[in-house]
Amino acid sequence: MKVLVKISNMLLLVVVLLGTPKLASWVAGSFDYSKIDPDGAFMWISIHHIVQAVLIGIVVFILTKRFSVDFHLGMGQKEVGFRYLKRFLAMYLIYVIVAFASTIIISGVPSLQYPPTARNISGALGFQLLLSGPSEEMIFRAFAMTMFGLLISKRRLNKHLSYANLFAALVFGAAHLQISFSPFEVSGKITQVLLAIGLGYLYGDCYEKSKSVVYPMMMHSFSNVIMVGTTIVLSYF
Repeated sequence: MKVLVKISNMLLLVVVLLGTPKLASWVAGSFDYSKIDPDGAFMWISIHHIVQAVLIGIVVFILTKRFSVDFHLGMGQKEVGFRYLKRFLAMYLIYVIVAFASTIIISGVPSLQYPPTARNISGALGFQLLLSGPSEEMIFRAFAMTMFGLLISKRRLNKHLSYANLFAALVFGAAHLQISFSPFEVSGKITQVLLAIGLGYLYGDCYEKSKSVVYPMMMHSFSNVIMVGTTIVLSYF
């Protein structure tokens, strides 16, 4: 009976984690951004991330106030968090250099999906810095891992990986797939999904060790700024 309850809780958690971004997509798609963002570079995705963060934030607020659930929203262990952040950024810079060098050699300089105007660049980088990390880490680390630990298991697979972190990383990867139900279809780049799972593990590991979601938020946002910023710079060559 306990196993069935845990499976049911896990499925419910997956539905919430994947359903919230879908609902946010519907809300974001209800507005016309053509006057502010004619090229679709930043407004839709910004509203999407604000909405999904607000939806999960309401649940987090209620659970915190009513049941005293600790989602580790404070600064936690600062020394551990900032040390992890520095090491991560050093590794990520190496990854970006190798990845872009390989891409240029194989298929040429990557191109932007929108014209490199000042508005598009500032909007896109602003989104990555201010919204991408805080929104997604609130959902996939603070909420997902905490609720998994409460409802399903606090055990670890080994000393390097908890079941909560594994679960959150896999769902984070699944969130980077495009899923439709009529007809049922799943699409997406496998490399992007695998990268999301790998990064998700690191974000979750930092979350557990630092006892704070702040540092994963910074890791997430800074890595996105580095990736998008590098693409923008290379697009001029």
